Amino acid sequence: MNLYEPAVFGALQLSNRVVMAPLTRTRARADGVPTATMEEYYRQRSGQGLILTEGTWPSAEGKSYPGQPGIVTPAQIDGWRRIADAVHAAGGTIVMQLMHGGRISHPDISGEPRVVGPSALAAPGETHTPHGKAELPVAHALTEEEITEVIAQFADAARNAIAAGMDGVEVHGANGYLVHQFLSPASNTREDRYGGSPENRARFAVEVTRAVADAVGAERTGIRLSPQHNIQGVLEQDDADAWASYTAVAQGLAPLELAFVDVLFAQPTAEIVQHIRRSAGAPLIVNSGFAAVTVKEEAEALVAEGWADAVAVGRPVIANPDLATRWVQDAGLNAPRPELFYGATAEGYIDYPALEPIA
Repeated sequence: MNLYEPAVFGALQLSNRVVMAPLTRTRARADGVPTATMEEYYRQRSGQGLILTEGTWPSAEGKSYPGQPGIVTPAQIDGWRRIADAVHAAGGTIVMQLMHGGRISHPDISGEPRVVGPSALAAPGETHTPHGKAELPVAHALTEEEITEVIAQFADAARNAIAAGMDGVEVHGANGYLVHQFLSPASNTREDRYGGSPENRARFAVEVTRAVADAVGAERTGIRLSPQHNIQGVLEQDDADAWASYTAVAQGLAPLELAFVDVLFAQPTAEIVQHIRRSAGAPLIVNSGFAAVTVKEEAEALVAEGWADAVAVGRPVIANPDLATRWVQDAGLNAPRPELFYGATAEGYIDYPALEPIA
């Protein structure tokens, strides 16, 4: 395989195998409605074979950051429809990442009276609210009935995403947010069918993804995982336990025949990544660049040597809207400006130059 060859992942048509990773950019309105600036941002980046959107909340309790978009209200759906239309007009393919932050939130951010999680535990550290920094609060432990409601919210959000013109949806099961919180014995101390054993801790991830696949079609559904990422208090430090947990997730997903599985891991050739790929039986998108930036040579080799079907790239796509074209042409790259990654303005967002105007 070649990084610059087309691919078909379920119902998704990729013009190349360079994937724009899901990237929090906090440019939505306070009510979660996408803006015209966001439309331009995604349109500029439609030359990547697949765009994975920033994490988008499926319910108000799932909102983690000021400026994070939602996919619940008619106005939010309309805003995303303009983005999808712009990407499609430019020849791109776009998938919405559905992200419930769980305990990574605050009432001053969500406007809700509580934050939720698998257990009554707070994530370590502080968060930025509209009123300044605040300690992350102790979460309300979801009851089994409430878990059923959250799963339904994911399914409804997936339907809304497809109604907005998205080509598919990705369940965010990584980076310390709600689905990932259920997977870790550090953040999930439940003793019911959603906790205790690795198989029980995997249940929520599988049930959410199954509900989304039932709602919009497995051929339009993927999931992002980050095994042993050990982030935001979601610790998976026991190798055997992590192996058992992600085996249970992957085997639970396998009957669905998903469009793709997207794995964030520093070494994509590692056995746990390839085990998830084999067990889930779906095309694999890898993303090595959380702590380190993914470079052209690594991305090309991962696909050419068969370690992955596509490679997700973050910071280089922020700074280079036409990254796939630049890589093909061995062109120079713009340097990212990290101090502008998160904000509310167009600066550091849609003002990175392309090699040539994007049609």
